[in-house]
Amino acid sequence: MRAGPGRVPGPCPSPSSERSGIVRDSGVFQRSASHFTDRITADGRDGWPVEAGRYRLVVSRACPWASRSLVVRRLLGLEEALSLAVADPVQDERSWRFTLDPDDRDPVLGIRFLSEAYEAREKGYDGGVSVPAVVDAATGRLVTNDYQRLTLDLSTEWGALHREGAPDLYPEALRDEIDERMEGIYRDVNNGVYQAGFAKSQEAYDAAYARLFARLDQVSEHLAGQRYLVGDTITEADVRLFTTLVRFDAVYHGHFKCNRNKLTEDRVLWAYARDLFQTPGFGDTVDFDHIKRHYYVVHEDINPTRVVPRGPDLRGWRTPHHRQELGGRPFGDGTPPPPPPSSEVVQPL
Repeated sequence: MRAGPGRVPGPCPSPSSERSGIVRDSGVFQRSASHFTDRITADGRDGWPVEAGRYRLVVSRACPWASRSLVVRRLLGLEEALSLAVADPVQDERSWRFTLDPDDRDPVLGIRFLSEAYEAREKGYDGGVSVPAVVDAATGRLVTNDYQRLTLDLSTEWGALHREGAPDLYPEALRDEIDERMEGIYRDVNNGVYQAGFAKSQEAYDAAYARLFARLDQVSEHLAGQRYLVGDTITEADVRLFTTLVRFDAVYHGHFKCNRNKLTEDRVLWAYARDLFQTPGFGDTVDFDHIKRHYYVVHEDINPTRVVPRGPDLRGWRTPHHRQELGGRPFGDGTPPPPPPSSEVVQPL
């Protein structure tokens, strides 16, 4: 589906597209579906078979939707099978750019801007350029920017390339419950913070704010008695909630006016988020510098000064959480992932 006027074309699009994401006179922010929804599968039914070394995952460490794929890729041990390109957290009007690499080019794809892969896929493409994106390294063509499906396929279709001891993040017996949890969290929390932050009317903001904190209260109550969202192990549902929670105090509380309370003021959610952050595969993918610079610099209509705040104090992420007292087995019958490759290490807190 091509993004039309007043719709945000994908999860973390180029800045001009994101700022135009307001629909209807009510001022409600609405996110459109991804435009390129091909799937990379074991049987290659969409023309893209799973193949080690063939594809390149393009992310921004600032983007919560892209961060899902970073966490899942680490947990499943796909670092060697699926190479990684990290874009500059601050885009310009030409889209996500590779200015973190020598000569401002991605060393594998040889391009300066992610938009070049979109253009290679669809000549004359004029929609949003978003991350996460998977690119066919040989042709430079975009394969997919379907952030909702991508991580599920990494879990279910890429199994032959998973590391030994990889957890089952989408167990078949629990999929209905996982899907139900993820739907509510996506609608009211993952996307809800954006609906509050980009609202252009008081009514739209108030409604998004109410839904957000009602859902967070519900999730907090649920997690008071169990360590993870579904079952006794980490699942895709936990990954999707974590990528919003880890950004909450740093950007959503102030920048997006989601300020009824901070994450650190909810005893259960703060402990839950710290538990995941300290679990290999989660916190070692998080770059708070990228997160803060992206939101406060790129969203000029919300923060016209582009001043990036110094706080909050991030040292609390390493403090004891005591969630292990609830039981649970983070990786089920599997094992933690090894440390990230040296080229992917983020600056520790």
